[in-house]
Amino acid sequence: MLEGVLCQTLLPRVDGRGRVMVMEILIPNPAIRNLIREDKIHQIYSAMQTGTAQTGMQTFNQGLATAYLGKLITLETALGRSSNPEELQDMINRGVTLNTSSRPPAAPVRR
Repeated sequence: MLEGVLCQTLLPRVDGRGRVMVMEILIPNPAIRNLIREDKIHQIYSAMQTGTAQTGMQTFNQGLATAYLGKLITLETALGRSSNPEELQDMINRGVTLNTSSRPPAAPVRR
């Protein structure tokens, strides 16, 4: 049984001292499982966006926006790694970050 899908990348820190991990997290809750069963794969991304607070899911763009707004990575790095830079730029312009109060801050990754 699938428990979760994590996709991660290490991006150079804005200060040049190591790297920062940015993640996309998919938790196969009943809604996600139903979308998979019904072959509505194209709807999973929006379900991830709306399920962030309840389930801990996050899209890669949400992770990039959080890292940029936290001054961990540059805007150039964030936009360059995004598969949808227009959406990311909009998120950044609106100051959208995830509610991470229940999660510990990301530890920097050293080379």
